[in-house]
Amino acid sequence: MSRPVTIFTGQWGDLDFETMCRTAKEMGYDGLEIAGWGNHLNPEKAAKDLDYVRARKETLKKYGLGCWAISAHLPGQCVGDRWDPRLDNFAPGALAGKPEEIRKWAIQEMKYVAQAAKNLGVKVVTGFMGSPIWAYWYSFPQTTDEMIDAGFAEIVKLWTPIFDEFDKCGVKFALEVHPTEIAFDYYTAQRILKEFNYRKTLGFNYDPSHLLWQGVDTTIFLRDFIDRIYHVHMKDAAVTLDGKAGILGSFITFGDTRRGWNFRSLGHGDVNFEEIIRELNQGGYAGPLSVEWEDSGMERIYGGTEACEFVRGINFSPSDVAFDKALAND
Repeated sequence: MSRPVTIFTGQWGDLDFETMCRTAKEMGYDGLEIAGWGNHLNPEKAAKDLDYVRARKETLKKYGLGCWAISAHLPGQCVGDRWDPRLDNFAPGALAGKPEEIRKWAIQEMKYVAQAAKNLGVKVVTGFMGSPIWAYWYSFPQTTDEMIDAGFAEIVKLWTPIFDEFDKCGVKFALEVHPTEIAFDYYTAQRILKEFNYRKTLGFNYDPSHLLWQGVDTTIFLRDFIDRIYHVHMKDAAVTLDGKAGILGSFITFGDTRRGWNFRSLGHGDVNFEEIIRELNQGGYAGPLSVEWEDSGMERIYGGTEACEFVRGINFSPSDVAFDKALAND
């Protein structure tokens, strides 16, 4: 299949950009989904400095790699979230403990991301939007409908000027449907599209691993939202409920085998990737299949290499002929 197999660089942020490119090539990938933080991509520089952009492109070319998407997960989270000390890890150090300044920075950073994508020739930005109401998900203390409505309205207010900039740059935003986001499952994904009046700027970065452990059918989600799937993450997860652990994680660190679920390297979990490929084929998705490698129980070069091979082995094309056509009489 012609869909490129890429790797998301977010979990490899300890490597400098050239080392990341060389490593990805050695593992067998066609390109990168570049994280817009750390050494991999500075959005403001990429928005303002064409020499910086040219250097990034030359490094990709040196290793025979492409780029079809860049990531803005961290600043995007800071746009819509209610502040707590964890957000300080995503924003510049000088803004630590300053919620309004963090949000102001994040909104501008997202506009830079749109401009950076345009300069790089990339049409899709993946990321998070945050949520001012995630803490209400269990509804105790009691959560009113008005509180939920206000949360969605706040996201629309915050993100509309950002999406205006995306439109100016000819770039789409692919929200990763994910716990802690304003859209984290089927019905919240449905609602966020409606709240933005089905604005074409907003679609989804489809990641089955986050749906699986919640009990959402990953294939049904994909089929129903296929016209809004702007990017695809290939990531696996295993649900291992044993009567002690629950799906809420028990405050046990990822990778610990006592957890009720864990992210796994591709092919080592419960996601049915063959059905996903069939749905992508039926829906005409021709974009990248981007490996987001998160498996705390496996050495990452081994896992990243094996994951690339796994995706290539399942990245089949749709049939161009009905299998029973040859049975027809002339």
